[in-house]
Amino acid sequence: MKKIPWQEQILMIPGPTPVSSQALLAGAQPMMNHRSSDFKKMMEEIESGLKQVFQTQSPVMVLTTSGTGAMEACIVNLLSPGDKVLACPTGVFGERFAKMAKAYGADVEVLETQLGYGLDPEKLRTRLKQDARKEIKAILITHNETSTGVENDLKALSSARGDHPALMLVDSVSALGASELKMDAWKLDAVASASQKALMAPPGLGFVAFSDKAWEAAKSAKMPKFYFDLTMAREFQIKGETPFTPALPVLYALQVSLRNLIEEGIEASFERHKKMAELIQNALTAMGLKLFAHPTYRSKTLTTIEAPAGIEVKKLRELMKNQYGIVTAGGQGSLTDKIFRIGHMGCVREKELIYTILSLGKVLQELGFQAKTEEALKIFVKTLTPTHS
Repeated sequence: MKKIPWQEQILMIPGPTPVSSQALLAGAQPMMNHRSSDFKKMMEEIESGLKQVFQTQSPVMVLTTSGTGAMEACIVNLLSPGDKVLACPTGVFGERFAKMAKAYGADVEVLETQLGYGLDPEKLRTRLKQDARKEIKAILITHNETSTGVENDLKALSSARGDHPALMLVDSVSALGASELKMDAWKLDAVASASQKALMAPPGLGFVAFSDKAWEAAKSAKMPKFYFDLTMAREFQIKGETPFTPALPVLYALQVSLRNLIEEGIEASFERHKKMAELIQNALTAMGLKLFAHPTYRSKTLTTIEAPAGIEVKKLRELMKNQYGIVTAGGQGSLTDKIFRIGHMGCVREKELIYTILSLGKVLQELGFQAKTEEALKIFVKTLTPTHS
């Protein structure tokens, strides 16, 4: 069978996510002088839009980097070698956050959580109460863990911190714009994100926002930095510039995507992602598949599915891609070959979910698993059928 070329494939992965034709076309515009008044005007609009998404009055730094770079910027601008850091991983990307801090010389303690579950706020509260000498300088939290399909309750976790002075550093790379995040109201000190997930732009840009408390901490942070020096970035951003040459095509696309997101409404985007998650998760369950993440903590942007007995994940994913043009993700770390993952963030809508379910049903049947595809499709029929009073 002829393989479907990558240009015709549908990305149902944790990122990069599909990008609208409007944003793609915007990225094809001619380059501009990044020290010009036109660039300043564009950056002012972008920062204004990002503030609405972050729900903050603080500056939002725009960096030419990945989400990992934005996370690293949080570490190196707020901490010093030897600082006590409490890492709270719920999967591979939380572990990456901890490794970053350790690489720069922080004293990292790991608060373990069973895979498939979010961090229990009471567990965090208890550990912080034990820190009578207030030695913990920062708490590392992953808002949405795409390796396990788990979303943490940021509001509850921030509340669990109580009056402990530790900074709360949040990786919201795969949640910002899709799940509720109120940076100022929830007293989050640093939030990192990126362009290629729910913000519906191409990869290449990272975003970081600091609270006033974090900016104060940055004054005494001693970890080495240059490219990720956010004090320098802030000084340039005040002038409507970036310290170094930015990824102009991605900025053009982001400008359009932010306009679309704001026109839709941030709250409406939250509801849309919640609906997409419920549809795909209910449909997968109706097919007879078992979801990996605990129901209390299931992500709104990605779903993890346990591979049925006798089904090889690699083979399943190859057939999905080559026969039907649906690109899914495999498991990571200890979950490699045990789960597969379906992303549903950004521009993904019902039609992509339906085609994914149909394709998955056919592949499972081919591999010997009797998927209840018709039962799964009924989930969508109920949702899409108009009701009349």
